[in-house]
Amino acid sequence: MICKRGSVIFCGILLFISWNAILVILLWGRLPSSKQNAPSRELRPANDVLGDILQVVDTIEVELEKQNQILIQIQKHPLVWEPSNRNKPKGIAPSQPVIPILVIACNRIMVKRCLDKLLQHRPSAELHPIIVSQDCGHAETSEVIRSYGSQVTHLKQPDLSDIAVRPEHKKFQGYYKISRHYHWALNQVFKTLSHSSVVIVEDDLEVAPDFFEYFRALLPLLKSDTSLWCVSAWNDNGRDGFVDPGKASLLYRTDFFPGLGWMLLKELWEELEPKWPASFWDDWMRQPEQRRNRACIRPEISRTLTFGRQGVSMGQFYDKYLRYIKLNTEFVPFTKLDLGYLNEETYRENFKKEVYSAQVVTYEDIKQGLLKGPGPFCLIYSSKDSFKMLAKNLGIMDDLKSGVPRTGYRGVVSFFSRGRRIYLAPPPGWTQYDHTWS
Repeated sequence: MICKRGSVIFCGILLFISWNAILVILLWGRLPSSKQNAPSRELRPANDVLGDILQVVDTIEVELEKQNQILIQIQKHPLVWEPSNRNKPKGIAPSQPVIPILVIACNRIMVKRCLDKLLQHRPSAELHPIIVSQDCGHAETSEVIRSYGSQVTHLKQPDLSDIAVRPEHKKFQGYYKISRHYHWALNQVFKTLSHSSVVIVEDDLEVAPDFFEYFRALLPLLKSDTSLWCVSAWNDNGRDGFVDPGKASLLYRTDFFPGLGWMLLKELWEELEPKWPASFWDDWMRQPEQRRNRACIRPEISRTLTFGRQGVSMGQFYDKYLRYIKLNTEFVPFTKLDLGYLNEETYRENFKKEVYSAQVVTYEDIKQGLLKGPGPFCLIYSSKDSFKMLAKNLGIMDDLKSGVPRTGYRGVVSFFSRGRRIYLAPPPGWTQYDHTWS
């Protein structure tokens, strides 16, 4: 019986009356046999019959009082009857959000490594359902996914056809199919399954022990801060030696969309879905028309590691950068930490102060090991060419997307070099990115 909130008291009263009517009938029906060896009613004295009746009445009164208390509890807790609460998985408190993990898969049987780590570190199947969306129709990969049974939900992208592209884009057919798959899979998560947020990983990512803790802690900030549009587990410059190993809890705001294990809200998908691109979706996300001056959160030490050299990108950046990314191994209890420092105004002012109050140094100072003290240090670049030259020589990623450097915040790239913090920064007074720097 489904009771709506507005009629909960009526339903309670109806149940109350029905139950007690049944109770009276049952108790009255027991009257003739209330004593096993009693004589038939016609032969028993009138006072014995009256005593039985009074006993039944007393029993009914006790039961009525119990049912009255139940009715009072129903009136006090009408929210129990609401459909939104009836449909919640058992054992989940209303304050605990469900954050599904969407695994984008195709033809890698190595998806097993990805799924094994997700299942190993997942704190709750109810709070973090794993949805594997498979494109390509690759039978061996499908069999691997199917072997996990009810531990994962296996979706199959139904449209496996080739996509009509311009002749010069024929070699990019894979990028078109990936974009189509993302569009379909995210619609499944948000529209068909009605989730309000999701963390996306691809089938060649391994996650850190605190991967789930990280996203659970940052979901409230993503919801409340309109200057944010994603949370990413990835640091593009997160190679061993370029991050502070003692700062596993350190988080940043970044103007560069990192991807590679990232969380978005349903509201963002409703904004992006109508104009979703036919291909190269990640670079499209980095365009100013989509970013709209919003930032992402990213960690000092990555919570994901990519092991997929082969793919549509043909190993671009993999051998030089990606294979050396340091994966965090220390569990950080992010949900118990104060993350208020990441709020936009607070973070911006503190970050600018730290960067531009740091000692200014030259590339030669860094290269020749002439830095004195623990740092941090500030290295200024003045143009696109000087940024690319300095970044390349320092060993960090030197490409820009719509003028934004990887991991950059207000043009500043933070990294470690020889055990010291370096800020590769534009001159003081920076106001905006030059979108021609690409």
